[in-house]
Amino acid sequence: MKKYCLALDLKDEPNLIEEYKAFHQNVWSEIIESIKESGIRNLEIYTIQDRLFMIIEAEAHFSFEEKAKLDATNPKVQEWEELMWRFQKALPGAQPGEKWLLMDKIFELK
Repeated sequence: MKKYCLALDLKDEPNLIEEYKAFHQNVWSEIIESIKESGIRNLEIYTIQDRLFMIIEAEAHFSFEEKAKLDATNPKVQEWEELMWRFQKALPGAQPGEKWLLMDKIFELK
C-alpha cells in the first residue's frame, strides 16, 4: 500500500463550507465506485476552516495519471467535480486547472 496526502482550499464562505460537508455525508455511489476501481482502498478528507486535507491509501499499481484518465471519461465523475468546484478554490501556486495538490512528507515517527 502507498499513502498520499493532498491539500485544497474551500471558498471562505461558511454556508458554502457547510454545503460542501453535507455533500460528503452522502457521496454519490458512482463516485465511490470510481475511487475503488482506481485502486484506492481508503480515502479520508479532513477540514479546518477553509482548508481541506486528504489522505489516500492505495494499492501499489495506483497512479494519479491513470485515475485522471479514467475520471476524464466518466460523465458522473465530471459532473461531481464540476459541482465540487463551486465550493473549492485552488491553493496559492497551483497551476491552472489544478485542484488537490500532493503534499511532501517532512516527518514521520516510527
